[in-house]
Amino acid sequence: MDLDKQIRLAAFNWLKKQVEKYGDVLNRDMLAQGFEFKGTRIPLVSPQGIFKPKILDLPLTITTSPKGPYEDSFDEHDFLLYKYRGTDPMHRDNVGLRKCMQKEVPLIYFHGIIPGKYLVVWPVYIIGDDPDSLTFRVAADNQYDVDQEISRVGETDKYRRAYITASVRQRLHQRGFRERVIAAYQSQCAFCHLKHVELLDAAHIIPDQEEEGIPSVNNGLALCKIHHAAFDKHILGVTPDYEIKVKDEVLREEDGPMLLHGIQELQDKKLILPRSKKAWPNQEFLEWRYQEFKDKI
Repeated sequence: MDLDKQIRLAAFNWLKKQVEKYGDVLNRDMLAQGFEFKGTRIPLVSPQGIFKPKILDLPLTITTSPKGPYEDSFDEHDFLLYKYRGTDPMHRDNVGLRKCMQKEVPLIYFHGIIPGKYLVVWPVYIIGDDPDSLTFRVAADNQYDVDQEISRVGETDKYRRAYITASVRQRLHQRGFRERVIAAYQSQCAFCHLKHVELLDAAHIIPDQEEEGIPSVNNGLALCKIHHAAFDKHILGVTPDYEIKVKDEVLREEDGPMLLHGIQELQDKKLILPRSKKAWPNQEFLEWRYQEFKDKI
């Protein structure tokens, strides 16, 4: 196995371990530190979006910054559109990605969700190049197939890649919503102050299956898992004036300290709001949801 493939597989295996431990949204500092390969430190990101470690001849990763200059998007087939570095099609980074396309070399994609946090996707392949729009076309593929010998991509592979890339787009929406909401609430439950991020969810006020259920911060609440479940099951509600309400029959129950301190004592307490008023829950959304709560009483 040649050095290039050894390093790529080592990078994929390292990322797999990090994702199993931390989830598929990773910190930039961790990615910048990277991993060690036979005594050589291999970072995975740099200030440039297209990154080639010194030990390699071709790029290893591509990154979209949450506040970067490039407006990456998806095309009508749900494939990712990744902007060139600069405006020169012959810049060495753009040439490097073009060679990756020609040789079917797998890459890693980091999509910035909030500053310092990136959704990680691998392998991705450059499947198209449009110098007129200064854009590469990128497809995600099955990470369990990357250790196989590279072969010509057939029609079945193209359909598989389209499906997987579309699922990546959905993950970007979901993870992006979660990270933005939890960051807005300073990584704590809006009902109880719990600050263990691994126990927090981003709850929709208007559910995402509704037409109005947009993935915006002001349609979200950072809630611990028990309060998220209670909110979803209409045991807890929130008024448009940011007061927490408990379902009447639950208020009358007697069932130990968890119910007393975890649910009942929330009655009439104020929601813990983000520091930025722009991130506060939309009062019309809360009115919609509170009406649902009252209808279930």
